[in-house]
Amino acid sequence: MCTGKCSKCIGVMLFPLAICAIISNLLLYFPNGQVLESNEITDLVWFFHGILGAGILVILPAFMMLGAAGGCCANRCGMLLSVFLAVLGVAGGAYCVTISSMGLIDGPLCDTGDGEYIYPFRNNTLKYNYLFNQTTWSICKKPENIVIWNIVLFSLLLGIGTVEAVLCLIQVINGFIGFICGTCMKRRKIDIAGM
Repeated sequence: MCTGKCSKCIGVMLFPLAICAIISNLLLYFPNGQVLESNEITDLVWFFHGILGAGILVILPAFMMLGAAGGCCANRCGMLLSVFLAVLGVAGGAYCVTISSMGLIDGPLCDTGDGEYIYPFRNNTLKYNYLFNQTTWSICKKPENIVIWNIVLFSLLLGIGTVEAVLCLIQVINGFIGFICGTCMKRRKIDIAGM
């Protein structure tokens, strides 16, 4: 496969991942479909790791990859530019992975029944982490199902960020090869009749 086609393939795969990351991050603002006050939403959601990191910072390289591909044989300058933007995509994916991991470790902000929103699982001294001890999830009374809501969405963002970072890293290598060797090798037709 020529590097131009590989670039286009990676660019096409990044678009749905970036859209899913943006939607997942937006859903974290509305736990269980409820509209809450800003001080009742988990603080790590405000880092925009899905919107900015795995979303916008990945859509930009995806556009460039499609532009650099421009068919089978594109220019070397486009491939080099796609390398720099792919590095930006790697950073965006890594940022999303980092914040999502922290969100999973800290757990959600929730009301434990006394009307005050706290992080009951942050710096927890439980024998087992709350992620693997489902019986502790009942500590959070409001919003309903906030623990599973956060686990699913932060895990989804963690996975999306990882895949995006890997794809962008592949594009960095692919772009360098395309810049150095050209984006595609043209096949030469041999005129057998002329021999």
